[in-house]
Amino acid sequence: MPDIEALARELDEAVRTATAVRQLSAEVELTLDQAYAVQAAGVRLREARGDAVVGAKLGFTSRAKAEQMGVSDVIIGVLHASMQTPDGGRVDLAAGVHPRVEPEVAFRLGAAIDPLDDDADILAATVAVAPALEIIDSRYRDFRFSLTDVVADNTSASSFVVGPWRSFADARAELDLAALDVTLTVGGEQVARGSSADILGDPVLALAAVKRMAREHGVALPAGSIILAGAATAAVALTPGASVEAVVGGLGPVRVTTSGGEQ
Repeated sequence: MPDIEALARELDEAVRTATAVRQLSAEVELTLDQAYAVQAAGVRLREARGDAVVGAKLGFTSRAKAEQMGVSDVIIGVLHASMQTPDGGRVDLAAGVHPRVEPEVAFRLGAAIDPLDDDADILAATVAVAPALEIIDSRYRDFRFSLTDVVADNTSASSFVVGPWRSFADARAELDLAALDVTLTVGGEQVARGSSADILGDPVLALAAVKRMAREHGVALPAGSIILAGAATAAVALTPGASVEAVVGGLGPVRVTTSGGEQ
């Protein structure tokens, strides 16, 4: 049996020291459930340091990415308070190994959802939606990983930025959230373009997926939780001193700048 706690400490140390480590799959064979156990142990380590959980994120919501990884379902990770950077703020790349950025759609829960309650309506509990940026940062060497590697590494969660929130009900009434143009600009140059349809066909579907995955893997969804629905384009590598902006259709822009670090 793999030593779940030891593997979690290894990845936690990689996060805290911004040091690339060998893939866990090169050391030990993990089942998917064991990989989620490593993730949960890592979450507990951060919580013990006072780094509260503030939400959840999905990975492999792009069909192309899922096919590339040979998987047929999404994966779930956890967002911590220390990961959030304010809109227009600055992210220190020196705190990461090889950070990359993705444009996303974020949702916020106005009421707690019990993932074990089949009658709990996560759509009804969702009160706000916003454009978002996620900075992912796999802790593995060469940004290479298997499915169990990335799950154990909390789905490469590193930093995130949420733009202006707007009413979820109003946005659904006024916009087709499944057909919003998405652009990503770095240093004034457009580097990626996609659509909100690239997120599960409709980012709103991420809400039900989060509830399902939270039930399967013991992730809590309290009131105020931020949910990152998944990437609308491929991830783009970051360099220090870059200004980054994503624009998500009628939801508007979200921005961050970078400092420190080497790519």
